[in-house]
Amino acid sequence: MNRIDAIINELTEISKNPAKAVEDFTKKTGKGAVGVMPVYAPEELIHASGYLPVGIWGGQKSIKKARTYLPPFACSIMQSIMEMQIEGAYDDLKAVLISVPCDTLKCISQKWKGTSPTIVFTHPQNRKIKGANRFLVEEFKIIKSKLENILGVEITEEAIEKSIEVYNENRSAMREFVKTAADYPDVIDPVKRHNVIKSRYFMEKSEHTALIKELNQEINKLEKKEWTGKKVVLTGITAEPDELLEIFKEFDIAVAADDLAQESKQFRIDVPAGDDPLLRLAKWWQDFDGCSLATNVEKPRGQMLIDMVKENSADAVIVCMMKFCDPEEFDYPIYYQQLQDASINNIMIEIDQESTSFEQVRTRINSFSEMLQTQA
Repeated sequence: MNRIDAIINELTEISKNPAKAVEDFTKKTGKGAVGVMPVYAPEELIHASGYLPVGIWGGQKSIKKARTYLPPFACSIMQSIMEMQIEGAYDDLKAVLISVPCDTLKCISQKWKGTSPTIVFTHPQNRKIKGANRFLVEEFKIIKSKLENILGVEITEEAIEKSIEVYNENRSAMREFVKTAADYPDVIDPVKRHNVIKSRYFMEKSEHTALIKELNQEINKLEKKEWTGKKVVLTGITAEPDELLEIFKEFDIAVAADDLAQESKQFRIDVPAGDDPLLRLAKWWQDFDGCSLATNVEKPRGQMLIDMVKENSADAVIVCMMKFCDPEEFDYPIYYQQLQDASINNIMIEIDQESTSFEQVRTRINSFSEMLQTQA
């Protein structure tokens, strides 16, 4: 096994076994983990405490108990998270951090059935005014205080500054990785790409960064080969489960870039420089754009997708529409028309973590792939 395969296998194992990753971290440090609900959160505050921030994104699961507490039209991520918390999957977490940018997350924050204490905060949606930063700084102060009380630690400004540095370094390495993956689609297929990115939710960030930097270096030593398939830009919340990405592999579709909330949107931009670490974290939210859960009346997402297609020489955009995600569904008609006006091929597929059959998606992707081939 070469070093590239060894690193990818290690990261894939972590992405598929988060409980084992948390257990290993706890044995190594004597500290545990704090869960982080979708979609965006100041993970640096958890990292600065010495505990491990762990992403909670649900999983492919049959829903039975969750519908006692959530309506059937709640998105499948929240349905699966509710199902798993009822089963006790998150009870070993020291706390759970919950942002509430949508109605379903508000419901989750009020109906949490796990035993771990929850910390709920709000991102201001009128994001482009100075008052938004002041509001968010106060929210972050509350998070910091509650983490200190629950974990029994002091989170210093110096520790937060150091964590911001660690996270920005990881963001930079991840941006390089997605570019490298686009240049070597024969080496990094859609499934491997996703698992490498997902692993960052379950690792201490500096350790993850070291592996990603090594992976980037090893891949860039290889000779670039001409890709005879098609390249796409993915947009949406997530492109899970792996069965979906296996369909892309089946029809020689590589991911040139992504605009997924679970993936590149997390590291698209760095936390900006400044003197006040909490204000720096707040300004990240103000500077961030292009997500349905981060309101911007100018609706820049369509143009951002168009630019991504051009910059990455992609053939199309695939919209990974989370089933019953109202914010995503509201945004879709706007950027769909922008893509149409720019003559960019696109298709929308539905993401449902409860699904076990993907034949309909396979048929649609097959037809879409054939259409792209005829345009070559």
